[in-house]
Amino acid sequence: MSEPDVGSDLASVRSRAERAGDSWVLNGRKVWNTNAQNATHILLLARTADRDAKRPLKGLTLFFTEFDRARITVQEIEKLGRAAVDSNEIFIDGLEIPDENVVGEPGNGFYHILDSLNPERVFTGIEAVGIGRAALARGVEYAKQRVVFDRPIGQNQAIAHPLAMAWAKLEAAEAMCLKAAWLFDQGRPCGAESNAAKLLAADAGFEACDVALQTHGGYGYAKEFYVERLWREVRLYKIAPVSQQMVLNHLSEHVLGLPKSY
Repeated sequence: MSEPDVGSDLASVRSRAERAGDSWVLNGRKVWNTNAQNATHILLLARTADRDAKRPLKGLTLFFTEFDRARITVQEIEKLGRAAVDSNEIFIDGLEIPDENVVGEPGNGFYHILDSLNPERVFTGIEAVGIGRAALARGVEYAKQRVVFDRPIGQNQAIAHPLAMAWAKLEAAEAMCLKAAWLFDQGRPCGAESNAAKLLAADAGFEACDVALQTHGGYGYAKEFYVERLWREVRLYKIAPVSQQMVLNHLSEHVLGLPKSY
């Protein structure tokens, strides 16, 4: 979905697919494509009709098609973390897509994508909880073993209380993730809960990693103690798949009934 000049505003997608007999010809650019170094297929959103000011999200079509490297140029993005999988910008020039590779109905691609956004927020949230717990466990163990002024540093409340608070926030975030997942499994509305789960988990996961790094003191900055990697990895979840600010916009408007701010 994402493009160099299009983040959360999917109505502004510029990649364009034009009809050509029984197929489509697509041109455009996408960014943050996962695993494009190895992919054989791609799922992408493109505009197939001019933007309607009254219904700006109409006219977008979802395609699932072969990753034709003769028509797609891939450029890897160097990142702060998440080295386990490549992220890329791709340049699409005249990619021919058979009509049978349209997902759902032409022009309604955005609405088909909605079915995947809530579970994506849930599993992203629980990932952040898991990273936070991994860091917290290392922080707690270090606080037990590290002796300064003839006592373990975990005996000091300035060390113990932030670790305890991080644990409590991770537990609360997990509970919200599980509630959202249960609602989704039951086929019930879960937009507010899924967004809240991602919001709370991203903050709780980052706080746990930050506390663990701080607990290690100078060693927290050393790769040998590993918490610096967890700190780098968890930072992403405040940005992707949706920023904390956009989540708050959603909750303000759709839960609290406040005027739309953008």
